[in-house]
Amino acid sequence: MRSSHPRSAAVAALVATALATGLLAGSADAAEGAVSADPIRIHDIQGTTRISPLNGKQVTDVEGIVTGVRTYGSRGFWIQDPDADDNDATSEGVFVFTSSAPTVAVGDAVKVSGTVGEYVPGGLTSGNQSVTQISKPTVTVVSSGNALPEATAINEYSVPAEYAPAGDPAAAGSINGLTLEPARYALDYYESLEGMNVKIGTSRVVGATDPYSELWVTVKGWENTAKRGGTIYGSYESQNTGRLQIQQLAPVAQQPFPVANVGDKLTGTTEGPLDFNQFGGYTLVARTLGTVKAGTLAPEKTKPQVEQELAVATYNVENLDPTDPQEKFDALAKAVVENLAAPDILALEEIQDDNGAKNDGTVSAEQTLTKFTAAITAAGGPAYQWRTVNPEDKKDGGEPGGNIRQVFLFNPARVSFTERAPGDAVTATGVVKENGKAALTHSPGRVDPANPAWADSRKPLAGEFVFRGKTVFVIANHFGSKGGDEGLTSHHQPPVRSSEAKRLLQAQAVNGFVKEILAADKNANVLVLGDINDFEFSATTDALADGGALYPAIKSLPKAERYSYVYQGNAQVLDQILTSPAIKKFTYDSVHINAEFAAQNSDHDPQVLRFRP
Repeated sequence: MRSSHPRSAAVAALVATALATGLLAGSADAAEGAVSADPIRIHDIQGTTRISPLNGKQVTDVEGIVTGVRTYGSRGFWIQDPDADDNDATSEGVFVFTSSAPTVAVGDAVKVSGTVGEYVPGGLTSGNQSVTQISKPTVTVVSSGNALPEATAINEYSVPAEYAPAGDPAAAGSINGLTLEPARYALDYYESLEGMNVKIGTSRVVGATDPYSELWVTVKGWENTAKRGGTIYGSYESQNTGRLQIQQLAPVAQQPFPVANVGDKLTGTTEGPLDFNQFGGYTLVARTLGTVKAGTLAPEKTKPQVEQELAVATYNVENLDPTDPQEKFDALAKAVVENLAAPDILALEEIQDDNGAKNDGTVSAEQTLTKFTAAITAAGGPAYQWRTVNPEDKKDGGEPGGNIRQVFLFNPARVSFTERAPGDAVTATGVVKENGKAALTHSPGRVDPANPAWADSRKPLAGEFVFRGKTVFVIANHFGSKGGDEGLTSHHQPPVRSSEAKRLLQAQAVNGFVKEILAADKNANVLVLGDINDFEFSATTDALADGGALYPAIKSLPKAERYSYVYQGNAQVLDQILTSPAIKKFTYDSVHINAEFAAQNSDHDPQVLRFRP
């Protein structure tokens, strides 16, 4: 899902930050003296920081060659001065915002007069960097058909290994006021090319084509390579400097955008202006687009469990409801049967109510689950039964009216569900000791639903199962999303990850509940699983595992296989299964069937764990 990464803060703080970082027009008064009788050149406008020294000022007859024209979205064109200065920190290109369709053509030599400004894609509160531009332009075409300035090559040798400088503490952590060091920091390097004509050679695709006609490549083929061709985001310091978003200048109605999966190659030369947008930061907007050469990537199939093994899986099915086409139900069902080998217990996230996003108070998901389980049976799978607790209307976040919730599917031929006074949306399940063993007071039941940590978020669903005479506790989760976090290319470095605070509290609540079970029976088999919406190296995961109560099973995989989601070209962990200490031996599989592909049934990859209780 797209997010503009809004950043919540008081208006006064925003204004103070904007002033400190030079984003408000008029804050460049100190640059007044820099304006002389000499003609203003593009590198004078760009300056040596992210904010133009001429921000808010009028400029006259700025000369350049048109290198790209955009007739949709943010309409305008890019110009570049073919006579560069000798300062690598100053860009020689700039965007001219016209609002209406531009009337210039690539290769035109133009003179532009207008107002210099800093446009922040996504707005000031997003944390995004700004784009230096000339707006309200008056444009004079001097000549046409000129050769374009030679494109600057972006490659593994030119992009620095270090991602970004530390933000200035005196400017709320912003890097806007810092002098660019393009030979030292990747973000500074890209910023020094903002608006310029750039090119890449043959590059590996690390983010599949999305519905918005964009894909991601890496110009560093060796950088944190995933086993299947992506790029692993394995720590907060592994931002992967070689990633670059690719769009095209031609409208897709005129020129369809290529369909690419992770591991494919974008071959040949891709060339065009370097832009910055709110959905990924630095973006090569291709005037000339390379050709996609398909790789051999195929959806994975996990190994079936043997008779003595219990297979437990988690799968975010992305807002499934009865109004979805039957094809989505059938595709998800086929994945459960063929790719997940029909797990004994399957925790589902994002099961919507019986009329989806229609906001009329409906909370039951009987029709959704009847349709889905029927599709699984039709695909050759078991006759799954389900257990869930319907949420209160509009209390669990997600798509308005959808009332998403977690659900247990289980195969009654292999495993039984222990009913214990099924709970409701507001009743907390507890832990008691029966015959020396732990038991839930409500099964299915919700964990600590009144805790403020779960406000406008999905409450955990706990259930008690029996497999071959052994009790297994399963807690299905869908933690708060990353909405509100700033992107990696934020002008705050490190970026503000405001959504973590809620997930930390949620993790602490679940960890506390697991510790209650283990206090009643230290040898209890407990699985905590679901869409945790956070990385295996995050404070959220650390809080879940606190005190040795749980182990993040995805850490048992080699680092090149640890991911369940691909975001902006970074393969990363969001979905997890964690095990209690009694589960000493297991096999774990992140089953890659969605995240790396342009054609998806969900944006998440399911996870499967097999063990012998």
